[in-house]
Parts: sequence; structure tokens; C-alpha cells
Amino acid sequence: MKDNDSSVEIAAEAARRFATDALVKVGLPAADASEVAALMIEADLAGASAHGIFRLKQYVHRLKLGAINPHPMIKVTKTAPGTAIVDGDNGMGHIVVARAVETAIEQARQTGVAWVGVHNSNHAGAAGTYATLVAERGMVGIYSAVASANHMGVWGGSEPLLGTNPLAIAIPSEKWPVVLDIATSIVSYGTIKSYRLKGRPLPDNWMIGVEDGSPITDPVHSNEGLLLPFGGYKGAGLALVLGLLAGSLNRAPFGRGVVDFNAHPERVCDTGQFLIALDVARFRPLSEFVRSVATTLEDFRNSARLPGYGAIRLPGDQRHYRRQAQIQNGLLLSSELTEQLDVLANELEIRPLQECIAAIRA
Repeated sequence: MKDNDSSVEIAAEAARRFATDALVKVGLPAADASEVAALMIEADLAGASAHGIFRLKQYVHRLKLGAINPHPMIKVTKTAPGTAIVDGDNGMGHIVVARAVETAIEQARQTGVAWVGVHNSNHAGAAGTYATLVAERGMVGIYSAVASANHMGVWGGSEPLLGTNPLAIAIPSEKWPVVLDIATSIVSYGTIKSYRLKGRPLPDNWMIGVEDGSPITDPVHSNEGLLLPFGGYKGAGLALVLGLLAGSLNRAPFGRGVVDFNAHPERVCDTGQFLIALDVARFRPLSEFVRSVATTLEDFRNSARLPGYGAIRLPGDQRHYRRQAQIQNGLLLSSELTEQLDVLANELEIRPLQECIAAIRA
């Protein structure tokens, strides 16, 4: 299989403007389009490129088919001092979850901790983006979702009944937050799609065929198999309980009821998500806590390393360094993706990406 791994650097602001233009063209109000685009590009900056501008074509397609409501009337119902339900009215997931973030922070300021469930939502991109928004406000953020397609089986099963249901936890620290952002599969399905776009073979421990359990290494055949959970039965178990909390608890689909937004772009997804905010100040002063976290992390970074390891890697470090590098140098996008975006620009009759680049340089 040919590995098409050429890439180009694109200024983040140019990518954000391009995504905004595309979303406005298919019906999103300008303010919402700008917010969605910013959250998408934030995923790219953090290194979660499978959830960044890579997804724009898919979002545009679903909006054009009427599967996403471009003008939702998002409803927040506070069910107790520390709990709430957000009805996204089938709006863009980024907008809906951002409302859940603000609701959770607001309630946690009053109660110390808040749990906000979400339904009638859509795919919202990278989980770590939303947990980090909470951490930037001096709170611990926890986010999960029912993935927008089932690509895993329950442990020992051959049917696709589980999604790659992600879990993100962000904890404030002195320099940058600790951010753990993981799929419950070994890799996300977005990564599989990215490998397919680039023509790259898959490692033999990512996917198995449903008929005989043999490895699938050609991403062209990814729809014939299942993603493997991380940690064997532990990852499958975590995917299951997160699905119950993000889906079943919020009256959103989980299991057989989940709509595959890849295979059925015309259908409403009704994605379930949840967001937890924990006010650090209810336990100890925030300034004291973040210093303590920073001291502990520095001790970990300077601890003895195993042979062959150049540095200790902690959750959030690479995210921070990658973000700083890409803000300075530009997003690293595959040439195949930039070609797709040029085609999209032509279809929508909007400024191509290169014109957006030129505009910010002018």
C-alpha cells in the first residue's frame, strides 16, 4: 500500500476563516459558525487532527442534507442545584457542548460540583477540548460522549454495539493543564479515516475482521471489521459504562440505537454527552493547588527513565508543545486533505484555503 504522507503548513487563522465561511454557506449563523470553526481548529492545534478541519466536509454534508439543525433552540433545564440537562435541538455538537460547559461552570461556582447531561446533540469533535475549557476556568473538567458510530464489540462479541466512547479529564496546573484525552478503543475511528485518506497501512493490533478475528491492516476494508478496545476487556467495559452515563442516563441512544453518522449522513443522531465541573477552591485555594500539581509533575518529568526513552511523557505536555508550535508555524495538514478542502471550496463557491491564507498575510 502506498503511504501518501506529504503535508503542508497552514496558518491556524486561515483554516478557521475557511471553516467559518463553509459553515455559513450551508446555513449556520455567523457567530455559531465562528465558534464551531474555532473549536474545530483548537482540536487541530492540540494534535487531535482526526477531529479538526478534517471533519469539515462531513459536517457540511450533514448540514446540507438537513441532518443537523443550523438554528437550534438549545434548552437548559436545571434539575437540581448541581445538575442540569441540555437539549441541543439537533444543533451542531460544538455549540451544544459549549453550552453544557458554561452551564456546568456556572452551577459548580454555586454548588462545588456540577454534572450536566446532554441529548439531541451531534458529534462535537475532540473530547479534550471541552474538559480543557473547564480547567482554564480553575476547575477540574470531565467529559464523555456516546461516539457517533459503533466500531467496537462488547468483550467477546462480534457485533458493533459499542462506540469508541471517549473520556477526557483536565486538571488545572501552574503552566498548562493536565489533559488526559483517550478513546476507549486503541485508536479513534477518525484516526482510521485519516490513515485511509493518506493511504497508510494500519498496525495489526488496531482492527480485526468480524468473521475470523484476523487483523485488518488495509484501511480500505475498515468497514468490514471492529476496532479493538485498549486494555482488552477493561477498555470494552469502560466504553460500556461511559455509554450508559452519556446515553442512557440522558435519554439518548446507546448500543443498537446509535446512528452511524458516517454511513447515514442524512439521519439525525441524537448524540448523548455529559460534562462534569469540579470547583478546586472547595477543597483548597486554587493557587495552592496548581503549585502543588506543578511541583509533582516536575518531579515526575525529572524521574529516572527506562532505557530507550528520551523523555517522560505526561498527559497534556505534548498537547501544549504541539499547540505552541502550530500557532507559530501553522497547522500541519496532509496534502490530500488540503486538496479535499479545495474541492469543497469550489462546490460551495467560497474562498479557497489559499485565498484565506493570503487574506491574513495582507
